[in-house]
Amino acid sequence: MRIIKIDLNHDYSFAIKEAIDILKMGGTIVYPTDTVYGLGCNALDEIAVRHIFDIKNRSSKPLPILARDMKWVEELVSLNDQQRKLANKFWPGKFTLVLPKKDIVPPIVTTGLPTVGIRIADHAFTDKLLGAFGYPLVSTSANVSGEPATGDIDSIIASLSTQPRRPDLVIDAGVLPPSNSSVVIDCSTDKPKVLRVGPSKPEDLLKLLDI
Repeated sequence: MRIIKIDLNHDYSFAIKEAIDILKMGGTIVYPTDTVYGLGCNALDEIAVRHIFDIKNRSSKPLPILARDMKWVEELVSLNDQQRKLANKFWPGKFTLVLPKKDIVPPIVTTGLPTVGIRIADHAFTDKLLGAFGYPLVSTSANVSGEPATGDIDSIIASLSTQPRRPDLVIDAGVLPPSNSSVVIDCSTDKPKVLRVGPSKPEDLLKLLDI
């Protein structure tokens, strides 16, 4: 498990390059996002995705993915007009929308379910990483299953270091600004349903959903 430190306010192109080299080889990385640290790999690489399950010591819970922009989203999931309207309201930002997946998304990502959680982060690092890599990333929180998601990189490193399977690269951007994990909204049915409340207040979500 290689660890490299970066300053998000200065040039970190070296870290982007190293991360891409690892991702192209089917590796796994820990990286900063606009919520908490993410644990990810190429979301279209089934073998790499299996490694994510091993690292988290998880067997059955679906994994969310990050897309760079709406063009990517349209390639990964099916959207009707209502879903597209909600997506444009929420993205980029701390909202994961559960939507019907297309065949390009491997079944292992969703544990066989017909839907996938997807979002566009509001974060310069992830935007540059995705832009340079060219593929969506798994974006599950960088913690062992059962432990809390966090932006504290030291606790993440300490926890993951004890696992039999470890990520190939950890990008240490220091302690991230306080944030919960993203809000999760199931948009796969006629009436959207909030599955997990995160940084946003429930009453604000209801306004955004026009409920």
